[in-house]
Amino acid sequence: EVQLVESGGGLVQVGGSLRLSCVASGFAFEDYAIGWFRQAPGKEREGVACISIGDGETYYADTLEGRFTISSDNAKNTVYLQMTDLRPEDTAVYHCAADEELILAHVAYYDYEGQGTQVTVSS
Repeated sequence: EVQLVESGGGLVQVGGSLRLSCVASGFAFEDYAIGWFRQAPGKEREGVACISIGDGETYYADTLEGRFTISSDNAKNTVYLQMTDLRPEDTAVYHCAADEELILAHVAYYDYEGQGTQVTVSS
């Protein structure tokens, strides 16, 4: 059974940082791409970043302006999303997702996704 479990969300002030974690199980981790997407209330899902576990290739949404970094620890089947200089518009539920394709535009609709972790940025 494929499982993706996110953690690390919380309440942070503007300009603060958070690191989200996604622990994956139930599939061949190194054969997949893992991505993060977010969804704010009343808004559509938005792909944030993705990484190819096999070769480390990464893609990011242009709107992030370089504030987020995605990485993986293959020994732990874990993908991280380091978020810095957080802004109120970053408030959303953040989900990790897995698929065999490394396509940022598709991350929000990858084959497998976790239940998400809430990130709230207060001003």
